[in-house]
Amino acid sequence: MSSFPSSHMADNSLSSNSIATSTYKLSKKEEGEVVTVDEDKLRCRRPLKDIINTELDSEYKELILALPKEERWLSPLRYYRGFWQLQQALPRILAMQEVFMSRPSDVIVTSFVKSGTTWLKALTFTIMHRDKYTFSHHPLLTLNPHDCVPSIEHVYAARDEQYLETLPSPRVLGSHLSYSLLPESIKTSKCPIVYICREPKDVFISFWHMSLRLEGLKEPPSFAQAFELFCEGRVPHELESSPEKILILKYEEMLKDPIDGVMMLANFIGHPFSEKEVKNGVVEKIVEFCSFNKLKELDVNNGGDITNSYFFRKAVVGDWQNYMTMEMVNKLDEITKEKLCGSSFTY
Repeated sequence: MSSFPSSHMADNSLSSNSIATSTYKLSKKEEGEVVTVDEDKLRCRRPLKDIINTELDSEYKELILALPKEERWLSPLRYYRGFWQLQQALPRILAMQEVFMSRPSDVIVTSFVKSGTTWLKALTFTIMHRDKYTFSHHPLLTLNPHDCVPSIEHVYAARDEQYLETLPSPRVLGSHLSYSLLPESIKTSKCPIVYICREPKDVFISFWHMSLRLEGLKEPPSFAQAFELFCEGRVPHELESSPEKILILKYEEMLKDPIDGVMMLANFIGHPFSEKEVKNGVVEKIVEFCSFNKLKELDVNNGGDITNSYFFRKAVVGDWQNYMTMEMVNKLDEITKEKLCGSSFTY
């Protein structure tokens, strides 16, 4: 692949307002056991209502308040580097850009929200650590994928950036930021970036359902209003040429042929399967272990500050057909075509 779609289309008003978080846990291997350390202390994925209600009292306050502003559904948005961002989220983004140092062995998992992020995190973590954990005693049996693969910006939101330094290499880290907003150390290092994208119409429907389940927030807009907000992405499509560093996966293709997708992912991140592993069905076992139904039924994925079940809905292709009018379909298809114009990437 020669292009990198930024948040697939654009960082739009609805999603910029609504990214929600819960908690994360530090896990490590110790004498063959998975140990969860000080869960309460390591709270980095804070509830969205807490982020929104937080006063802007950081060292970046003057810079942030000087940025273009728009009032939206949940909180003011600020226009930063081509993207409308939740005002209270900008301090963590700025701090991350300034401080975060990547390692060559890092693997960065990125996506727009509700595009298969949870599944990709589970697959990547399991592939990279398949020599450490058996399927019967595995961190993903007791931890949500977002706990095993922490979001960089959420760690900075918790003001616990030193936590990332304590993680042993190779680290698997996540982000919902566009390529242009990632720290320079990620873009200039040799660490691979894996980006998963999804049919925009399904992304909207999935995100809409998630937004309806968030607690402690203002009354959400109607379906029609939410659709217009989703379509109001003001960001020109961003293309970055770095085929050796970035792997782009399509959610639909991964669902259709997960075996091929997992093998391609393993090769790209430098953890290919041996002939013996392929012969012994290790790839198939990882696909089954990380399957939507397997993850969704675990107790750990039915709790949390933001209920972890929010990350698991249907995982189907084409659910938009049950909700959207033809006028909506045509409008979003045209926007998608326009945003991807000039690239080899299509949807």
